[in-house]
Amino acid sequence: MKKAKSGSGKPRSQIAALPIRRSPTGEPELLLVTTRTTRRWIVPKGWPIKGKKNHEAAAIEAREEAGVIGKAHKKPAGRYIYWKRMNDHFVLCKVALYILDVERRLEKWAEHNQRLSHWFTLEDAAEIVDEPGLKAAIRSLELN
Repeated sequence: MKKAKSGSGKPRSQIAALPIRRSPTGEPELLLVTTRTTRRWIVPKGWPIKGKKNHEAAAIEAREEAGVIGKAHKKPAGRYIYWKRMNDHFVLCKVALYILDVERRLEKWAEHNQRLSHWFTLEDAAEIVDEPGLKAAIRSLELN
């Protein structure tokens, strides 16, 4: 499989949610999901949605991929770059990460049978994800 950038040579933009809740002790926890193909742990992410602001699109991805509803912050909490696996090549993507303060979890959602999901401490989440940029972004999160 070859690596190929998007037509302009620039990375393609993606948006992602960082679904956050507080544990009973008040410690922040991050909800990760697995990819559908390789089963690696990631955050819910996707392409921008026409007619939606990026933070709104991130909230939609979180609902579809992780079954969580909440309020997305309007400004990105971080960014990272990674190679997205396509059918016959890879595409370089720059991901904007939006914190989603989780208010509730659905019993069923669009991809509940396609992905695993689990709440992790920020430290454990940073350890379990593969993408170096996502690891660094999780480690640099500053939550009140």
